[in-house]
Amino acid sequence: MAITADHIRTTLADYLDRHPEAKTELGIVLGLLDDGDDLTSRKTCPGHVTAGAILVRPDSHVLHILHNATGKWLLPGGHLEASDGTLLQAAGRELTEETGIPPLVITPHSQVPLHIDIHPIDANPAKDEPAHQHFDFRFLFRTTADIGELQTEEVSGATWRHLEALSDSQLRQRITEAIR
Repeated sequence: MAITADHIRTTLADYLDRHPEAKTELGIVLGLLDDGDDLTSRKTCPGHVTAGAILVRPDSHVLHILHNATGKWLLPGGHLEASDGTLLQAAGRELTEETGIPPLVITPHSQVPLHIDIHPIDANPAKDEPAHQHFDFRFLFRTTADIGELQTEEVSGATWRHLEALSDSQLRQRITEAIR
């Protein structure tokens, strides 16, 4: 069963219950939902929903992947697929696909995203995609496993970085609070 606008709206409402200060920033997502835009489609502009995974080991290291399309070290994640039933499932699927870590050794922290990040994506003429935004619903997962076989079509490297190395102070603080 595919992710619906109602599921996105409910997940966003649960997130805003925990982080009401984010309502202004996330107003664009609410507005697009109110306008009836299909935020599950990667073709929707000015932006669409993606699902991200924050994978943390017991030693407070966070998994980063080297994304081929951007050439940047990022948290695992990506676009929604028709087979995803929830945003949490989409984040878990992307995590296991990109890193080769089996789902049985990954534990989600909560059904509510730990962080929602809005970030710009450059135009990609090869995919006929204009510049747009990703509304990245990021979920926290825990594991004791190591990196598996990478999805080399999308990822060319993976590494564990200490939590303190995260440049986003809000994300760093939320992870710190969640893993205490």
